[in-house]
Amino acid sequence: MRQVRGPVQKHKRAGGITPGMMQQIKDAAGLGILLWLIGYLASLVLSFSPFAGIMGRVLIAVFTPVTIGITWWWFKDRGLLLPYYAGVGIAWTVLAVVLDYLFIVLLFKASYYGPDVFVYYALTFIIPVGVGIINLRKRPVATRG
Repeated sequence: MRQVRGPVQKHKRAGGITPGMMQQIKDAAGLGILLWLIGYLASLVLSFSPFAGIMGRVLIAVFTPVTIGITWWWFKDRGLLLPYYAGVGIAWTVLAVVLDYLFIVLLFKASYYGPDVFVYYALTFIIPVGVGIINLRKRPVATRG
């Protein structure tokens, strides 16, 4: 799906949400929550395995390429600009921090915030931005914004 450029869209859905806004919600919140949920469920499984002690490193090693692949597929050929990807990265990072706090720190009384957690938060921002940069470099010069 390509981003519509030109005059402001006049077609609004219920609640004043335009199709472009709906896509932004899907990109930022929808995909962000889905990716977080995949990692969260995997962490629950790993916490009952022999890999519980190195769970953070395992999740980063396995799910970084998976997240890059999903993000690449999701945003391919969309014609978006770098600030859009940065906004998605910020939204995903905020979601990850808030959901981790609610569903790990509060729910399980976990207090571990080691280097792997901060690497995870950094990657959560860097992945959509990096995909955006690569997508922008692949576009012909005449179409760059």
